[in-house]
Amino acid sequence: MKASILIIDDDPYIVTLLESYFKREGYKIFTSYKGQSALKLLLSEKIDVVLCDIRLPDFEGLDLLQRIRQLSPESVTIMMTAYGEIRAAVKSIQMGAFEYVTKPILPEEISDMVSRAVVKRQGQADQTDDEFIAGDSHKMLEVIEQSKLVAPTDMSVLIQGETGSGKEYIARLIHKNSTRKNKRFMAIDCGAIPRELASSEMFGHVKGAFTGAIADKSGFFEQANGGTVFLDEIGNLNYETQVKLLRAIQQKVISRVGDSKEIKVDVRIISATNSDMLKALEERNFREDLYHRINEFKIELPPIRERGDDVITFARHFLAEANQNLNKNVKDFDHQVLNAFKAYPWHGNLREMRNVVKRSVLVAQTDYITIGCLPQEFKSDQIAEVEDDTSPDNSLSLKNAAEVAEMNVVEQALKEANYNKSLAAKILNIDRKTLYNKIKRFDIKQ
Repeated sequence: MKASILIIDDDPYIVTLLESYFKREGYKIFTSYKGQSALKLLLSEKIDVVLCDIRLPDFEGLDLLQRIRQLSPESVTIMMTAYGEIRAAVKSIQMGAFEYVTKPILPEEISDMVSRAVVKRQGQADQTDDEFIAGDSHKMLEVIEQSKLVAPTDMSVLIQGETGSGKEYIARLIHKNSTRKNKRFMAIDCGAIPRELASSEMFGHVKGAFTGAIADKSGFFEQANGGTVFLDEIGNLNYETQVKLLRAIQQKVISRVGDSKEIKVDVRIISATNSDMLKALEERNFREDLYHRINEFKIELPPIRERGDDVITFARHFLAEANQNLNKNVKDFDHQVLNAFKAYPWHGNLREMRNVVKRSVLVAQTDYITIGCLPQEFKSDQIAEVEDDTSPDNSLSLKNAAEVAEMNVVEQALKEANYNKSLAAKILNIDRKTLYNKIKRFDIKQ
């Protein structure tokens, strides 16, 4: 099957130039002069590679990139930019774009880049959901069984678990085993959407509804009609959006912002949170009636530090993955590293472990990863003491050592980010709310 390319640019010359060249190269081509029409194409067509201008008449390029990744996460995006917009182009890479190219563009000069994007897209397609390693721990096997049990029903599911523990994987597993599996699965990061735009993003808006609403726009619920909506970090939704979400669940209707017209929607809701929802209810930050609507079936996802020897299973899985990505052949971890992995709290869970293992494989000079290959937080005296002293009267407990190690990690990230909380949260692979909680818990001062 031919790989497909969507070209998005308001300059007819560039669109025609790229379209004619890549058609001759054997690609299936779609074109759009505006962001809104491009999003409609992404809903109706399978797009492998997107060539997207960073400035469009109806969309800022970075906003459009975010929508592309939400609507069609499997598509690989290359941003096209003028020389003076390099900073925005670099930002697009941080947001998940594959690459950027500066104008003027010669198609033959970006042909290799497009080919690499196609290879990446095909590699993603070859990956199955089994890439997530569930492990053999009793807790995790129970989670998988619960997921398969509730999947054929239309019950709303609430997944509770720490950042990076695999909540979206469980949501996708439920969708994959449901009667809606052939419809769209729409993952929405409620923590990443500005609170003032949450209603517009989820339920859409009409032209003129607010400053910047220059065209009608459908929301996530309309786009996912018939399928599943996954609301990650649902506790971040503001009160107004909670009210509209409750109506969408109860009455199966929504209204776009700025319009009273009712639109029927049929979606299944799967929600996830890493925070204490009961505390949010007590503090009146979350509606109790909505909580009961989204919590018809609850799944508690254990952190990896509570999954026993699965920690080593995960580490070796990421070792094989890193070897392949970095073209290396590291055989295993030495005994001291395995002990350190078991002692470490892994509050970033699978995401954190993948990063640690990949870094270790990169710096490894022998067939085995040693303690010297690990980041500084694994070399603390406290972790070493846990490894070396297993006597019953050891004054430093494993839990205390883990707490100290975690505090060191948070402090180091804050220093690296010059105490910029948003940047530090990205370094730690956690959201800002979780970071603030850790700063408060450890009483970290600037």
